[in-house]
Amino acid sequence: MSPSPSGGVVPVSAAFYRDLGHGSYESSPATAGPWSPKTQHGGPPSALMGRALERHAPRQGFRVARISLELARPVPVADLQVNVRTARSGARTELLEGEITSGGQLVLMARAWRMIASPDDTPQLRPEPIAPPLPGPQPPHGMAGAHVEGYIAAMEWRFEPGKGFDTTGPGTVWARQRIPLVAGEQDTPLTRALTLADSSWAVAFELDHVQRLVINTDVTLALHREPIGEWLCVRSATAASPGGSGLALGQLDDTVGDCGRILQTLLVTQR
Repeated sequence: MSPSPSGGVVPVSAAFYRDLGHGSYESSPATAGPWSPKTQHGGPPSALMGRALERHAPRQGFRVARISLELARPVPVADLQVNVRTARSGARTELLEGEITSGGQLVLMARAWRMIASPDDTPQLRPEPIAPPLPGPQPPHGMAGAHVEGYIAAMEWRFEPGKGFDTTGPGTVWARQRIPLVAGEQDTPLTRALTLADSSWAVAFELDHVQRLVINTDVTLALHREPIGEWLCVRSATAASPGGSGLALGQLDDTVGDCGRILQTLLVTQR
């Protein structure tokens, strides 16, 4: 259970998904996004796909370095079927593909590069300034007009003092899961990062998503190393142009430092 912004209690499921076997998963109410209790936030299904890609024909010394997810249509809070395959396999790199369907409809597609890990003497390069320290505990964060009793309540959010989802970006947030991705399983660094990655543009709300329709069509996560620990920090900003679209770029840090980037294309149009 998690306190609600109004002081009540919001029920939180035991996990985002339950494994039904043979690539099928039951979605819990915790997967529901801010726009409707019937459709999922992009984070949990992205992580579910990442889990499947990691487990597909694993190779010793290889890691997923980049994954791009295409959100073909809203993912319903319903049973999901996950399928993955190897598109190309080489001595040092391989390209994996996957899809998630629900009720026979394609809802998510993915491509991922899995590659051999860099040698120990690779220089540690970090051009970006370090993230701000992890803030102390905060009251639960809400979002104006949003459904907060799913994904938002299933995550713990710590913004910079005095800020939150309704603060105009650029933005910074530390976050962690309150529940595991799949019931009875330990999360991995990749799935933890993917559970959070789709929130990047919401951390950097700079376009009016209330008066206009602003929504991301994809998520790309690139990791130059595995994230460490349960707490992850996203620092995100949005670019946009008349006659164009929006672009949200996030930097991903853990308590050790910089570990990756998040890129999202934003549809910007009239409602």
